[in-house]
Amino acid sequence: MSEAMLLEAAKGGDEGAFEALVEPFRRELHAHCYRMLGSVHDAEDALQEALLRAWRGLAGFEGRSSLRSWLYRIATNASLDAVERRPKRVLPLEFPASDPSAGPGEPLLESVWVEPYPDEAMWMEDGFASPEARYELRESVELAFIAALQHLPANQRAVLILREVLGFSARETAAALETTEASVNSALQRARASLERSLPERSQQETLRTLGDDEVRELVESYLEAWERQDVEAVVLMLSEDAAFTMPPLRSWFRGREPIRAFLELSPLSGIWRWRAVRVRASGQEALAFYSWDEETGDYQRFALNVLTLAGREIAEVDAFITRVPESPEREVVARMPEQAFDPQALDVAFERLGLPEALPR
Repeated sequence: MSEAMLLEAAKGGDEGAFEALVEPFRRELHAHCYRMLGSVHDAEDALQEALLRAWRGLAGFEGRSSLRSWLYRIATNASLDAVERRPKRVLPLEFPASDPSAGPGEPLLESVWVEPYPDEAMWMEDGFASPEARYELRESVELAFIAALQHLPANQRAVLILREVLGFSARETAAALETTEASVNSALQRARASLERSLPERSQQETLRTLGDDEVRELVESYLEAWERQDVEAVVLMLSEDAAFTMPPLRSWFRGREPIRAFLELSPLSGIWRWRAVRVRASGQEALAFYSWDEETGDYQRFALNVLTLAGREIAEVDAFITRVPESPEREVVARMPEQAFDPQALDVAFERLGLPEALPR
C-alpha cells in the first residue's frame, strides 16, 4: 500500500496501517529522542509517547507538511516534555577526579548519566542526514556531542538538532517548535557558540577515518587482549598522558596514566576478576562489551559496555558503563557498590540491541 492509502486507512482506525505508516521512521525518531535526552531508556519512553500522540492526532494531519516532518514535530515536543521532568544527564567528568586509592567509589542512587547508544542495531548510517546538515549522523551520537547537547537549554538543543543534524529549514523548525524563524535563528546562533566551546577539536569520526580500519582494529584488539590477560602495563601504555577512565553509574573517575594504573592494580586488574570482551560499536565509537567470570553460573556474565575515545593512536578516554556488580572472592572491594543503586535494564537493552548474549562460555 502507498503512504496515502495507509494514511487513509489509519485515519479510519486501522492500527495495523498506522504501524506500517510510521515504521520507516521509527529508528531515526528514536535516535532523535536520544539526542534530545541523552538516554536510550528515556528515548524509548519519549518515542512511545510521541507515537501515541501521533495516533490520537492523526485525524488532524492535513498533509501541509510531510509525514516525516509532522512526526519529528511530535517527537521533539514529547522529548521537550520529558526534559522538564528529569535532571540533566552528564558524564562523570563533570565532577572532580577521584583518588584511586579509595577504590571504585559509590554510585549515585539516581541515574543522571548520559547512556551509550547501540548504533549497530539501530538506525545509524555514515554521512549526513541531508546536504543542509552540519554534523554527521554518527558524530551526532558520540558521547562528547551528546554530553555537550545536554548543557544547552532545551529549546536551543531542539533547534540545533533539527537544523544542524537533521538539516530541517528554519521554517520547518519554527513550525515544529511553534515559534518564529527569527527566534529559531537566534537560538541556533547561541547553541552553535556554546557547542563549539564544548566539543573536542576533532570528532571520533574524523579520528577513525584518519587512522583507517586496520590500525583501529589493531589498537582496539590489543587493548582487549591486554585486559583479558590482566596486563596493567600494556593497558596503561595504550593510554594518552591525560587519559580519563569513568565508570557510570559510579561518580568516581580517574585522570592520567598513573592514577588509572593505580586503580587498575587495586581493582579490575588486581586478579580478583577474570574478563572476556567482544569488540562492538556504540555511540558512533569503538567499544568493548565486557563479561566477568561468575563462579556460580560457570560462565562469563555481562558486566559493562566500555566506549573508547581515541586521540590518534592512543586511547584518550574510557567510559565503562557498568551493568552489574560481579561476584568475587573479595567482595569487600565492591562493598560500596550496592546492587540496588544499579539500573541494569538500560545496559541490558544495549547488549541485546548489539546482538550480544547474556553470557559467554568458559
